[in-house]
Amino acid sequence: MESQFGLYNVWVQGDWVTRGVAVLLLGMSLATWMVILVKAMDIVRYRKLAGQAEGFWHSADLAEGLNRLGPPEDNPFRSLAEEGRESVAHHSKMRAHLHDSLDVSDWVTRCLRNSIEHTTARLQSGLAVLASVGSTAPFVGLFGTVWGIYHALLSIGAAGQATIDKVAGPIGEALIMTALGLAVAIPAVLGYNTLVRGNKAILGALNSFAHDLHAFFVTGARVGGSESQVVPTRRA
Repeated sequence: MESQFGLYNVWVQGDWVTRGVAVLLLGMSLATWMVILVKAMDIVRYRKLAGQAEGFWHSADLAEGLNRLGPPEDNPFRSLAEEGRESVAHHSKMRAHLHDSLDVSDWVTRCLRNSIEHTTARLQSGLAVLASVGSTAPFVGLFGTVWGIYHALLSIGAAGQATIDKVAGPIGEALIMTALGLAVAIPAVLGYNTLVRGNKAILGALNSFAHDLHAFFVTGARVGGSESQVVPTRRA
């Protein structure tokens, strides 16, 4: 005798509402895992780039330091260094118009902050999908559960008695929908929390690098170490 509690039988025996809920949960699950995989690969790559940032300060000049930071494509550390270089050049060029209202330190700070905010927005993209799935998937599964119980009650009413063959299929369908909702929501919540922690680590490294860049572009040397030693890097 074939089981009435398999996913295939739920799909075959269910109506358009049940199938719609199942398709919606499947779409949520696919979106969740796609975001998790893509963002996880980004975090791994950014951590590798963060490890190369220290080599920037052991370069002969700024041009060599930029090369040590890696390729410019989607590289927040190199973008930050280039933004700082361009901000200093722009301030020097427009000094006659800017020096009375904004000094070079404030100008570099604003430009570096804008670059970090752009990176922050890129890191956080997609996390809203995980948050939405994690908060709504259990309720979507619960809706499927309620619909399955409704079918069970209809079967009991039509049969006139609550026999196991009349209620087993709809109740099994309801339980499967509950499980599917949880199976979609749990990875979304765990993935969201893990990615948020990973993003915080990347942004922490980026802010530290920005602090050193600010000191370099304003004073000509990086402030480093507990004794405030400076590590010079000649500008290109």
